[in-house]
Amino acid sequence: MTDSRIFSRSITATLGLGLLIACVGALADEAATIRGALAKIIPDHKVTSVRPTPIDGLFQVDVGPQVMFVTGDGRYLIDGAVIDLKTREDISAKAEADARRRAMESVGEDNMVVFASPTPKHQVTVFTDIDCGYCRKLHSQIADYESEGITVRYMFYPRSGIDSPSYKKAVSVWCADDQRTAMTEAKNGKPIPEKTCSNPVKRHMELGEMMGIRGTPAIVLENGDMVPGYVEPKRLALLLENGASN
Repeated sequence: MTDSRIFSRSITATLGLGLLIACVGALADEAATIRGALAKIIPDHKVTSVRPTPIDGLFQVDVGPQVMFVTGDGRYLIDGAVIDLKTREDISAKAEADARRRAMESVGEDNMVVFASPTPKHQVTVFTDIDCGYCRKLHSQIADYESEGITVRYMFYPRSGIDSPSYKKAVSVWCADDQRTAMTEAKNGKPIPEKTCSNPVKRHMELGEMMGIRGTPAIVLENGDMVPGYVEPKRLALLLENGASN
């Protein structure tokens, strides 16, 4: 290979690297602009990530499990559906599901009460209120969910709020020596010893509020789709097999 060809390839590689660095730098600048703009209007919420979308100049912004779309200059915010008219794909719905899934992963099973299936095929995360009728109905069929290959991971969402009787029951379940037994007894209406300890109940509630949960049970599928309300075991298994929430 001649020196001129080597030199030519070197220039091409250098130019390509320079363009890549410039592109990354531009994206970083726009992300910083967006973060700065949002910090002024939602100072109490931390931006989790800023990433480009298929739409030029529009960025996806994750704030925990919440998703919004903001222009690169930080001026315009879209809080609603963004649909690709060619593919008919709801870009915002998929982004929201992905954000919920990442939020569940960030909590981790160590901070949930888990009823694991002996033959696991799927898992769901259920925001539950111990005193909620349909939550109790769901739990009364926990063995049926497990037989369908569904592992149920509970997070607490006492709808009556912090320091309410439901909240104290949730804390007592978490702090029990046997969380699974305490959960079952509490959902059967049996009194359980009141206990306190370091617990994730408040964090669960804050996350649920950010996700827009208004009622319980609220079921988050493994792909991040959210199904409000009670779903019987076989139908839930079908939803999970189909990878959809409807």
